[in-house]
Amino acid sequence: MRTGGSRSRRRDARFVAHRRFHPRARVLEFPSEMRTLRSFVLAAAALAALLPLPLFAKPAPAHPGQAAFVREVVAASRTAGRPLTPREVDSELARAVFQPGIIELISRPAEKTRAWRDYRPIFMTDKRIGDGVAFYREHRALLDEISAKYGVPAELIVAIIGVETNYGRITGKYRVIDALATLAFYYPPRAEFFRGELKQLLLLGAAPFPKRLHELQGSYAGAMGWGQFMPTSFAKYAKDHDGDGRIDLWGSKPDIFASIANYFVGYGWQTSAPVAHRATRTRDARTIVPGGYEPVYSVGQLAQWGYPIKGGVKPETPATLIALEGAGGTEYWVVQQNFYVITRYNRSPMYSMAVHQLAQAIGQGAALAASR
Repeated sequence: MRTGGSRSRRRDARFVAHRRFHPRARVLEFPSEMRTLRSFVLAAAALAALLPLPLFAKPAPAHPGQAAFVREVVAASRTAGRPLTPREVDSELARAVFQPGIIELISRPAEKTRAWRDYRPIFMTDKRIGDGVAFYREHRALLDEISAKYGVPAELIVAIIGVETNYGRITGKYRVIDALATLAFYYPPRAEFFRGELKQLLLLGAAPFPKRLHELQGSYAGAMGWGQFMPTSFAKYAKDHDGDGRIDLWGSKPDIFASIANYFVGYGWQTSAPVAHRATRTRDARTIVPGGYEPVYSVGQLAQWGYPIKGGVKPETPATLIALEGAGGTEYWVVQQNFYVITRYNRSPMYSMAVHQLAQAIGQGAALAASR
């Protein structure tokens, strides 16, 4: 049986709890003041329903141009057969924080202000070569397995990791979502490119990654993992070599090595084909200024024009010519299809030459170590 005393005790208990968290609050008298409060809440709700909708509309997008971008992502997701809702896209973008420091970093000139004589010593050091040899020897079985599968030299895979992240030691400290949103919405010179990368990241979603999107870390440009893959490269070339259902370019060496190898295959790597040969410029050599790094000439044609090479490369082999300002003067290089493929990783010819020469040094060092 309920008694007046028990009701009083319950009311006192409510009073104690109320005063514990709100010590200065005035106690509501029961039941009249409770009815008054209920009436007020109901009246406020009714008034809200009658007010114009804009007063209760969702907040404006956090980033400039976000609304149009969200529509673009939603449309692309439907085309891809993995539809996203505007709410889902907005929710991910709400986590992205503008990083002014990224704008400063990407605005600084890099390779384009350095000559080859200054660029080469950054990567062709005894330590980086030695670390590469040690890395190759430590992971030789896996690297050789992947090299045999894809036809890409193991030492080239190691060199890419060495140049990009110093063998996995420096993979980036920025959240990928922050980097891409900052450059997509706040950096007009390359906004179109980074909007495409941000779109691809959102289309990928968290499923293929080892972490949620807002937890992924990378470079200030949004490149990810030991091989520094951008989202579009991840979508096209990243491989789940260990078969765990995720592609972990930060922690799974099978995935890392296979993804880099597959990237080169995707751009037309030719197994056992040459990369680059130093040329000797004759006195009567023709001046050649190619428009890119595609092998649009042939080794024989370049030799006729005054740029012969040594090394037994067939004259009909497609090639082109590059000139680099080395420590001893201008260096002329006849480069082939595989050099062009390396430039797809980074458009700088100095980057590609550094990767090639580092790979050669690592391969030679590993072979020497194995023979002892």
